Amino acid sequence: MVDLFHDLIRNSAEKKPQAQALLYQNEVLTYASLAQQIERTARGFNSLGLFRGDRIAIYLEKRLENVIAMFATTLAGGVFVPVNPGLKTDQVMHILYDCGARILVTSAKRLEFLQDALLNQAYLHTIVIVDDANNESRGITNFQIVRWTEVHATDVQRSVNVIDNDIAAIIYTSGSTGKPKGVVLSHRNLVAGAKSVAAYLHNHEEDRILTVLPLSFDYGLSQLTTGFYVGATNVLMNYLLPRDILDHVNEYKITGLAAVPSLWIQLAALNWRGAESLRYITNSGGAMPTPIIQLLRTMLPKAKIYLMYGFTEAFRSTYLVPEEIDQRPNSIGKAIPNAEVLVLRQDGTACEPEEPGELVHRGATVAMSYWNDREKTAVTFKPISLQQNGLSFHEIAAWSGDTVKMDTEGFLYFIGRRDDLIKSSGYRISPTEIEEILYDIEHINEAVAFGVPHAALGQGIVVIVTTKPGAILNIDTVLQACKNKLPVYMCPHHIEIRQSDLPKNSNGKIDRHRLAQEMQHFFTQSQS
Repeated sequence: MVDLFHDLIRNSAEKKPQAQALLYQNEVLTYASLAQQIERTARGFNSLGLFRGDRIAIYLEKRLENVIAMFATTLAGGVFVPVNPGLKTDQVMHILYDCGARILVTSAKRLEFLQDALLNQAYLHTIVIVDDANNESRGITNFQIVRWTEVHATDVQRSVNVIDNDIAAIIYTSGSTGKPKGVVLSHRNLVAGAKSVAAYLHNHEEDRILTVLPLSFDYGLSQLTTGFYVGATNVLMNYLLPRDILDHVNEYKITGLAAVPSLWIQLAALNWRGAESLRYITNSGGAMPTPIIQLLRTMLPKAKIYLMYGFTEAFRSTYLVPEEIDQRPNSIGKAIPNAEVLVLRQDGTACEPEEPGELVHRGATVAMSYWNDREKTAVTFKPISLQQNGLSFHEIAAWSGDTVKMDTEGFLYFIGRRDDLIKSSGYRISPTEIEEILYDIEHINEAVAFGVPHAALGQGIVVIVTTKPGAILNIDTVLQACKNKLPVYMCPHHIEIRQSDLPKNSNGKIDRHRLAQEMQHFFTQSQS
């Protein structure tokens, strides 16, 4: 029986101990060996002073130690916090401080990258380095530095009582304002998500799933949990070029592949002849353009295409069965198994068919809250009133902030977002976080960031700044400052420098929506 996050491995190890569980480069772990390494690492974490509910941050690219650390953390009674390996120092430091991480698992190179900033970390007491490199701890004296092999060397055992409603993970995602916020997930949330996705993708133990998305992304993490739930093989990959993904599909006989629209557009430009092993492909993080769908179907006639919609606060909400794509290419489908998706007005009443409303998700995958943020939690995790067989009751549901409509047959269609969040390349991006970087640039007077439609990315990021009187500023300076402080996916795709003041709304704030309207066709025109 699978109740806890780490049971996903234990259960499959009991059923098929010698089956391949995890592949990375030339390394292979069976379910038995993976379970053994997780157990040893969990004991090691306990010996390092990890107690029930303590957070372990994992700042690594996809590799075996990354996966082992996540499952070992929950087995040891802790909470894992996967950190996107593409984040820069400021974002990583915010996450470490915000979640109060006690242990950081990282590589020597990444530790060197963070070294100076780590001196201000108040909660961190131990850093675990997964690889061999010299001078990785030079100048760091206020933390215990431990090598990965030393973690495995302990025989300490501690009994930790964990139930499925305990916190298992905190996944950080951008909000429309301010720094990234942590979405708190229970063991039940993660296991329910794995069960649901495996059900509609018809996953089985013979599947070989290629994981190319970041494990800090709930969509990327889902490849692992879904595969492990059914005893399938997960193949980890850090790719440089889209062609590398195709090579892996052919080399490892991959049956399942997940990507976001911008990546699918690049993959669709390749010659997929010979990729006979693919049984299905999935898309989330934005709408896949219809021409790309048709192109992929032509090149991969045996692969079923699943179009999906989700948000971290509820994991996955809907999917469109492949058989409906021709008739409803713009639909996000219906609710995933063991979930109900409602379209509600702001007063909580149900919308009529074709009436726009907010997508609200109820079910076992609804997250617990935002980490240490009651105000934002109250906005997203709100009660709904339900009537069933004459019984009235209230339940906490996840309010997405997305406007959708439902047709008479129950299929849902995405309309837009209620807030200013930018959705680009599958990432949710805070415009405020970009603007904070802009205001640190010398000579900038006003700054605004917003998203506009982009065929490949979903939304392209536009930045408009004004200069202080008499100041000289060029676009390259602005772009370089963004590259220095922001991960690649948050850097602007278009920058404008203006001399006149930016338009304001009735509250005296920069009118982001007006500027977005002015620029909404920019990328369409620039690409034509």
